[in-house]
Amino acid sequence: MCRLLAYLGLSISLEKLLYNHEHSLITQSYQPQEMISGTVNVDGFGIGWYDTQRQKEPFTYKNTLPIWNDVNLPSLSRYINSKCILAYIRSATAGQALDFSNCQPFQYQNLSFVHNGKIDNFRQTLYRPIRTQLSDKLYEWVAGTTDSEHIFALILHEWQSSSGKSLEQALQVTLLKLRDWAKKYQTYILANIVISDGNKLIISRFSTTESSPSLYWLAEDDTLTAEENRSSGSLPMNNAFVIASEPLFVGNWTTFPENSIMSVGRNLEIKIQQL
Repeated sequence: MCRLLAYLGLSISLEKLLYNHEHSLITQSYQPQEMISGTVNVDGFGIGWYDTQRQKEPFTYKNTLPIWNDVNLPSLSRYINSKCILAYIRSATAGQALDFSNCQPFQYQNLSFVHNGKIDNFRQTLYRPIRTQLSDKLYEWVAGTTDSEHIFALILHEWQSSSGKSLEQALQVTLLKLRDWAKKYQTYILANIVISDGNKLIISRFSTTESSPSLYWLAEDDTLTAEENRSSGSLPMNNAFVIASEPLFVGNWTTFPENSIMSVGRNLEIKIQQL
């Protein structure tokens, strides 16, 4: 069921975020603790990060290998620093191709997107309804076959359909539309989502069934003990926000509320809206 991770705060190295924790994203790839389906995340990975002073669009690094098998990532992660990072390890849904076009994060202009979840029986249920909603430009933009990329395209469609609509509103409209379709086409949807433009994170935890995939957040935690600070891998948590499918280290992690949308800006002000 994949695992995701995102960070917003002071500039840090990818190494500090990805590796330096007892239950790091690397560990979660082969030993996850809270996945509701599947046992490992070996079907590729991706990382997106921003350097907004040089370029508004995100940089991405992807591979179809398990994250622990990429020999280049450890050295790259020591070199790359960013204030906004999205990362993802994949457990592919049966029937979906293992190739680069299906690797997340997906990027559209200055936006990056990761999704943990699924549309059950996607090709047989919501594939056509979603695609018929899209503008010609977005229809042609979709390069892969995953439900995740199509959800992102639908969010973009809702966002572009009205000049005054925020990304948060576009995400809300999309999730409610998917909920209606799920009932009509007798399927179910799990949608833990993170969208970023490099300056903010927009996050959802959403399900049309009884339970969503696990999701936690930690913000400006200056109460960590010395032991907890060692476990945190020296992340500057006094001025940062982290969202993760599973806690990376011991700390005051908060369970993300079911069926809600959260936005976090550069000032780390958190806004939560129930769906």
